[in-house]
Amino acid sequence: MPENVLNAPSPELRNALDAAQAGERLSFDQALTLANRADLHDLGRLAHAARLAKHPEPVVTYVVDRNINSTNICQCGCKFCAFFKAPDMPGGYVLSRDELCRKVEETLALGGFQILLQGGHNPDMGVDYYEDMLRFLRAKYPQLHIHAFSPPEITYFAHQAGLNVAQVIERLRAAGLSSIPGGGAEILSDRVRAEIAPRKCSTAEWLEVMRQAHRQGLRTTATMMFGHVETWEERLEHLFHLRALQDETGGFTAFIPWSFQPDNTVLGGAKASPQQYLRVLSLSRLVLDNFASLQASWVTMGQDVAQVSLWFGANDFGSTMIEENVVAAAGVRFRMDEAGVRRAIERAGFRPARRAMDYTILEDRPRS
Repeated sequence: MPENVLNAPSPELRNALDAAQAGERLSFDQALTLANRADLHDLGRLAHAARLAKHPEPVVTYVVDRNINSTNICQCGCKFCAFFKAPDMPGGYVLSRDELCRKVEETLALGGFQILLQGGHNPDMGVDYYEDMLRFLRAKYPQLHIHAFSPPEITYFAHQAGLNVAQVIERLRAAGLSSIPGGGAEILSDRVRAEIAPRKCSTAEWLEVMRQAHRQGLRTTATMMFGHVETWEERLEHLFHLRALQDETGGFTAFIPWSFQPDNTVLGGAKASPQQYLRVLSLSRLVLDNFASLQASWVTMGQDVAQVSLWFGANDFGSTMIEENVVAAAGVRFRMDEAGVRRAIERAGFRPARRAMDYTILEDRPRS
């Protein structure tokens, strides 16, 4: 009997592996076969090859920015969120203009020129409120890139104001919005959304916000929070929705998968293992053949796993996260400054390069 015949892959697995090796566009069935049956090391090798086909240079990018939460008051009550306060609960806040300015100026002083601004679904804060905030920021800090308002927020603003999402995006863009983050995606499956975030926008609504943003010339990112109640089929449903929209618009700059952090949440459960995270990341690189960049998630997985992820399909180390509150509320507090991010990239075998939101390289060495 030939050596290793007992461990030989099935015809279905062999077909899927060969398709990925050849750089062919994977079908849903091929992707599901790889997800369920491929060896993790094979997935990593194939994902890294796909990454090198797009980025052959030994460079890993990152961005210097800060997550600013304008409010923690939210009427969604998502089961996975440890950060929000319901409108009638103690501990809710709305960031003042003075506090906002302090956070922006600290970011600028550290060499960043981008903020990621998000908040809860606060019934007292709608499109008018945020238009005023954007105009204020744009007038005071004209150099600032404002990456703000996830699709659920924009859908919420639209419902509050009796507008459609295209009108809301147009108003926010005119007031100073630079780009839109991919938050609130969770899993783009309405079964999952109904279970963990029933008051948030639907899959179709999330996708429509991104479609309208791209049509208006705004670039956006896309995320996936996994490791709670979803199946592998639903994870792939999420990826295939994103791939189809990217085919249509080309507006996504990057994809960021990150694992659910269960502590202090109603949903609870277990954290994803490093192996589970790397499997999701690798499959994401193979399925999302029209996404140029994938980010590592050191904020949820820690530095060591993030470094390994650079060999499993990721080409970007994400943000320095001068401030981060949502994941921290679930008890996860991995921290790195810009120097630490650069050291981590170098120790993983790559050259760090600071970038902008659209992946324009800003400089290849840190600020003094």
